[in-house]
Amino acid sequence: MPPKVVFVTGGVLSSVGKGITTASLALLLAARGYNVEAVKIDPYINVDAGTMNPYAHGEVFVTEDGGETDLDIGHYERFLHRNLTRRHNITTGQIYLSVIERERRGEYLGQTVQVIPHITDEIKRRILDLARERGLDIVIVEIGGTVGDIEGLPFLEAARQMRLELGPSDTFFIHVALAPTLSTTGEQKTKPVQHSVQELRRIGIQPDAIVVRSQRPLEPEARRKIALYATLPISAVFNSYDVDSIYKVPFLLEKQGLPRLVEERLGLEPRKPDLSGWQGFVERLERASREATIAMVGKYTKLRDSYISIVEALKHAGAALGVKPRLRWVEATDLEQGSLTVEEALEGVDAAIILPGFGRRGVEGKIEAIRYLRENRVPMLGICFGLQLAVVEYARNVLGLKGAHTSEVDPKTPHPVVDLLPEQRQVEELGGTMRLGAHPVRIVEGTTLHSLYGGRRLAYERHRHRYEVNPKYVDALREAGLVVSAWSERGLVEAIELPRSEHPFYLATQFHPEFKSRPLAPAPVFKGIIAAAAGVLAEALTA
Repeated sequence: MPPKVVFVTGGVLSSVGKGITTASLALLLAARGYNVEAVKIDPYINVDAGTMNPYAHGEVFVTEDGGETDLDIGHYERFLHRNLTRRHNITTGQIYLSVIERERRGEYLGQTVQVIPHITDEIKRRILDLARERGLDIVIVEIGGTVGDIEGLPFLEAARQMRLELGPSDTFFIHVALAPTLSTTGEQKTKPVQHSVQELRRIGIQPDAIVVRSQRPLEPEARRKIALYATLPISAVFNSYDVDSIYKVPFLLEKQGLPRLVEERLGLEPRKPDLSGWQGFVERLERASREATIAMVGKYTKLRDSYISIVEALKHAGAALGVKPRLRWVEATDLEQGSLTVEEALEGVDAAIILPGFGRRGVEGKIEAIRYLRENRVPMLGICFGLQLAVVEYARNVLGLKGAHTSEVDPKTPHPVVDLLPEQRQVEELGGTMRLGAHPVRIVEGTTLHSLYGGRRLAYERHRHRYEVNPKYVDALREAGLVVSAWSERGLVEAIELPRSEHPFYLATQFHPEFKSRPLAPAPVFKGIIAAAAGVLAEALTA
């Protein structure tokens, strides 16, 4: 049997909620026992998200197999509680590159290579091959951007063709569009949704359902008008209004009957979902009574989607421990330039996270924050670049190595305590060439990290970096009191910490634990920082 394909398109503006709608529907169908996964199509010409500035695109989410993908893949993994792959993120760059390589190999001899059929055929092939190889009952395909964007047209055309080729009983179209509320009158306006649907139909796609995004619940008259102009029954118009947690969206769509409509139109037997685990998680989020203030020290704080997996990982850990994290965003560049002092930024926080990032800007601000947190015994977690700068700070201020730095920022430093990975020295292309994906992490027995992982000596965690702690300085760092609490298989530093006798919680990881955190399975490292912030670390380590 061919897989069923659900397409999710968007209109009016980007970031309207297609990703959460896709993830929520995937969860609801998986809760019914179907084998479901989601694919994100990004119409940009980049091959992947790896070389894009977080301000332009938000977080780069890393998959188990080392794909640098759109942040929506992270939402899919968290809602589905399963690992996806680099193939679950399709871009224009990938499609055109593949077609051009085939043309150069002579696979299209005698043909004029065109958008239709060659580009559209490649798009369809990738979707269906993935679904068949993964044994999926249903694949949900989110087409990024908005209807009418010129770069998205080949993907919408491929989707239109799939409706013709697979038939209406094997395909389903959901259109997500915004119905804004005028601040002056409080009136909900449906015209943007109407025009968006008209544009979709002009391309040749009639939606089977519409999910209307709005600030407050959609008014009956607005729902009726949208249904009329979209040529749909009112029962096919759904509403995803603003809620205080994205994890409640599945219940909104379930209550309104979206998954039941999908089952009916795809000829699937109606099944009752088991949402008990998800319900329990949402209830724990709601019941969290204690609060902990966490400083988020980074260089992309103006676009907080740059750190979305970390934010969600804190929520997962907080729900498990009954703690509500309150985030205080600290722009490292402000610390570096002196417009904000480290005392002003960090006074009164219960813990801090030194966030990942690349490049020179904000580095000295982060280092100053790390020093403050270490000397004032404030619980701290460093991630990736956060670990590297923690090593720089320790080398400068404890070892007394004047001018110690990472060679990424200062290639002429007299003490390159963080240096380029040996295999990176011959790398010429930047895209997709870092140390990426899941690698084994060997945890040292008796460390705080060892306790957080429940006594496990081996974990597989995801990475995204070119630089590592320089092995030439490791012995000196350890002799000065820094503990290496995890190693790579090649003997490189994966985690550092300070003894709890010296600091209540000082931990940094080269890997990115946030990428594997799940609502029902919080990442151990984030449980650690939340527990330390709430003053319950001892109980958490022995739980």
